[in-house]
Amino acid sequence: MGSINKRQRADGSFGFTAQIVIKRKGVKVYTEARTFDREPPARAWMKRREAEIARDGWGKPKGTLGEAIDDYIRESLKEMGKTKAQVLNAIKSHSIAALAGHEIRSHDIVSWATELSKKVQPQTVANYLSHLSAVFAVAQPAWGYALDAGEMKAATVVCKKLGITSKSKKRDRRPTIEEMDALMAHFVERSKRRGAMPMHKVAFFAMFSTRRQEEITRIRWEDLKPGKVLVRDMKDPDEKDGNNVWVDLPPEAEALIGTMPKVAAEIFPFSTDAISAGFTRACKFLAIKDLHFHDLRHEGISRLFEMGQNIPHVAAVSGHRSWQSLQRYTHIDEVGDRWAKWEWKAKLLPQPSA
Repeated sequence: MGSINKRQRADGSFGFTAQIVIKRKGVKVYTEARTFDREPPARAWMKRREAEIARDGWGKPKGTLGEAIDDYIRESLKEMGKTKAQVLNAIKSHSIAALAGHEIRSHDIVSWATELSKKVQPQTVANYLSHLSAVFAVAQPAWGYALDAGEMKAATVVCKKLGITSKSKKRDRRPTIEEMDALMAHFVERSKRRGAMPMHKVAFFAMFSTRRQEEITRIRWEDLKPGKVLVRDMKDPDEKDGNNVWVDLPPEAEALIGTMPKVAAEIFPFSTDAISAGFTRACKFLAIKDLHFHDLRHEGISRLFEMGQNIPHVAAVSGHRSWQSLQRYTHIDEVGDRWAKWEWKAKLLPQPSA
């Protein structure tokens, strides 16, 4: 009835999964599993559960939602994004996580989502439900938790119809030249401090390369070719780890790289948290409202369209696999490169000799 399977986790360690399977006339009617760091505890648990099942019946449900989340985080072989892990751990602090899997019905999920919506935006609630749905999808077949994926699906539909959840609003915020002038001057002044990060160069590169901040921090000197750069682990809806893509590197971004010192394997050896915090603090200090670091990527992509480049050429820079996702940038109000005579290009980039 039971078996032990050994497999390697994402971090290189090994887990021993004790699995109990009950069949009736060749058909699987019940399965339960639990993973341990060592084989003896796994085997002991399996024997104890087999005895309990023989005594109490095999329908006895297993575990709470919180325990299922723990197993999901621990056993996921695919690299989990930081945001997803944070969301799942946050869900564990809510009362719904203490419920046994077999007790949770769609109305429990809707009730929890409703309470959550009093504190966060509908788009955030939708993200929470999306990540929780992943747990419901695998917890029963993988580890024997009595979580009903159908209840989760029904709750998701209800939350959408009631307006508890909604899709993320597409931002169209773009920095003005005046705002970027203020930011660059502020960053240059800050960079004079010992050990300070050259945020003026990071921001400049982000806008002209159209790269995301986490992509910027992963670029190595070895990732460069004339006019091209290798973007490691590019963001993708289905895959993240190992999704390395060569993209075109606009001349302004390539020239900026030439001003960076080779002090590490990475061209920009800084953390994403430091970049985000530095940009946010600067905007607050300068009273620049509702501008995010990611808006620099939006500006860079919009600039390419305004310069007359078509979707295939822009996608070769931005890395978008779906040209449809670039449609939002094609509705432009200006024609030409409004950054062509930007003073900071002359201040930061090497100038051709006369």
